[in-house]
Parts: sequence; structure tokens; C-alpha cells
Amino acid sequence: MSNSATQVLFDAPGPKGRRRILLLSILSVLAIAGLLAAGLWQFHANGQLDPNKWVVYLRADYLAFLGQGLWGTLKVTAAAAVVAFPFGLLLALARLSRSSLLRAIAITWIEFFRGIPMLLVVYAFLLALPAFGVTFPRFWMLVIPMILVSSAATAEVFRAGIKAVDRGQHEAAAAIGLSRRDAMASVVLPQAVRLVLPSLILALVTLLKDSTLGYVVSYNELQFQGKTLVSITRYLVQTYLVVSVIYIVINLLLTRIALALDARMKARAVAS
Repeated sequence: MSNSATQVLFDAPGPKGRRRILLLSILSVLAIAGLLAAGLWQFHANGQLDPNKWVVYLRADYLAFLGQGLWGTLKVTAAAAVVAFPFGLLLALARLSRSSLLRAIAITWIEFFRGIPMLLVVYAFLLALPAFGVTFPRFWMLVIPMILVSSAATAEVFRAGIKAVDRGQHEAAAAIGLSRRDAMASVVLPQAVRLVLPSLILALVTLLKDSTLGYVVSYNELQFQGKTLVSITRYLVQTYLVVSVIYIVINLLLTRIALALDARMKARAVAS
């Protein structure tokens, strides 16, 4: 967003306002630091920082156990993304189609699965469908709901990317004799995909977090393995902190990749 647009939306703070913002920022940092210190002290008082309760996670068998869960998480995330992203693109194209039937189907699908919690979809595959004799392996009881929900959100990402492509690109494609379909496939879509690529990587972060619902269907993803490890070690705080750190590291890596791609595309746009 340009500086002029920002100034239209927000008044630039004056000297007094900047001092107030700085003071509030310092107070916020101090408050957060105080809460963290209080939490660490409470952990220490209850013996939760005892080194013996942490070194167990360096054991080869425990690391392998969590590694199996991480592998399960990555598998369901990758499987869901491989299907949901192309499916989301098809839904976006259907929503932009000239056919009223295709638009109606796409809009219904997108709005329904964007509005329903994924947990309910998982429960439908776990409890409702088996009542009618329809069953799936645990892997697919998690992956299919992830695909259904993610495809709806991804469709809107692709639609925004397609609409963000300059109208002149459509006109230029028509001027050289390309049909609407050929122009979309050869001119518009490649540019739209480049525009939404950072958003798609961030969508992977969402899928990764959605995979934690594997505990509902007893699928061996990372959080489910952590839950099992708690029952073995009796160290609830330590286990879930270790699991949380693994999730945070993966999400940070994906976010950094998305930000790097976004910065690279902005640099290309400025250069051109």
C-alpha cells in the first residue's frame, strides 16, 4: 500500500502520538516479559524445570516416536495440499465461469465449507458416514475433510489472484486471437499463480495446524503421538511444549518462505 493510501486510511501520529505509542509498546513488552517470568517461576516452584524431566526427550526411542508423528503430520498435510490446491483452482474457475450452473455449484461449495468447522466434517466421516455403511481408513478420515475445507478457502485465494491480473492482459490476449479459455490458461493463470504463491504457502500452515485434528480419528500425527507420550512419561507440560516447538519451527520456516517469495515478486514488479 502506498504512503498516500496509508495516510488516507490512517492519520499519521504526531510527536505526542509517537511518544504515546512508544510508551505503550514498552509497557506491553514489560508486561509480556513479566508474565513469562511469572510462568517460569511457577514452573520452577512446581519442579517442572527439573532437567530430569527434559532430558528424556533426547532418548533415541522417544525421538523416533515423535519423528513418526511428524512424518504422519507431513504426509496428511502434503496429501491434502496436492488435492485441495488444484481442486480450489477448479472451484475458482467455476465461480468465474459464464455458466450460471457452474457458478451456483461453486458458490454453494465454497460458502458451505468455508462456514463449517473442520472438526464437524471430521466427525461426519468418523460417526455419520459409517452409520450408512461408508467407511474410510483413518488416514483418509483426516485427509478428506482437510481437502474439503481447504479447497473452499483456496478457491477464494485463486479467485482473488485471477481478478488481480491486469485487465489489459485479457485484452492483449484477445487482440492476438486467443479464445477466453486459451487466454485464461496461457496468459492469466500463470500470472495469477505467481501472485498467490505466497498465500498458498501460508495455506500450508493452516493445513498443518488442521492436521492436529488427527487425534479425533486416532491417526498417528504429531499431536496424537505427543498425547501417547504423555501417558508414558506422565510429563504433560514438557511433552506438549516440545511438540509445540516442533510445530512453531515448521510454521516459521513456511512463513519465511512465503515472505521471501512475496518480497521477491514485489522486487520484480518494481524492477519492471
